[in-house]
Amino acid sequence: MSCTAIKAVLIPMTLLLAVGCSRPVVRPEAVPAAIPDVSIERSILAGDWDYEDGAVIALRLDREGNGNYAWKDGRFETTDLAGRIWLGRWMQKGNDREGEFRVELSDDFSEGEGSWWYTRIGDDRAPAEKGGTFRLTRKTEGIADNSTPTPP
Repeated sequence: MSCTAIKAVLIPMTLLLAVGCSRPVVRPEAVPAAIPDVSIERSILAGDWDYEDGAVIALRLDREGNGNYAWKDGRFETTDLAGRIWLGRWMQKGNDREGEFRVELSDDFSEGEGSWWYTRIGDDRAPAEKGGTFRLTRKTEGIADNSTPTPP
């Protein structure tokens, strides 16, 4: 093979390798903003809700998705909110019980269908007693400043 033929093959291959191995220049304006803190996403839950499980119980949640309810000195705590799936735990001092819950929220975050179960009854940390289902309906949006939460 002649020297000219070798150059004709090697020069394009060298250019392809150089282009393929180079890194694009990243400008600061092209870097995406930081992923929002979970507390920002959870703020969609803030406000007054009706919890329906046979009876209707009023539930007021803060911007973290946590709040108290009157039945058995109860408390709701949000552990995760991913899309329209809301996960958390509940505690009731009045009857010494704890458990977890899962809610599937509507597209507009105004209501949801959920299920709950026990994780502790008194000293029993593996209770056989089953939980149940419930429905949540938003009564008001926002807390403190009465602003309307915006879905993430």
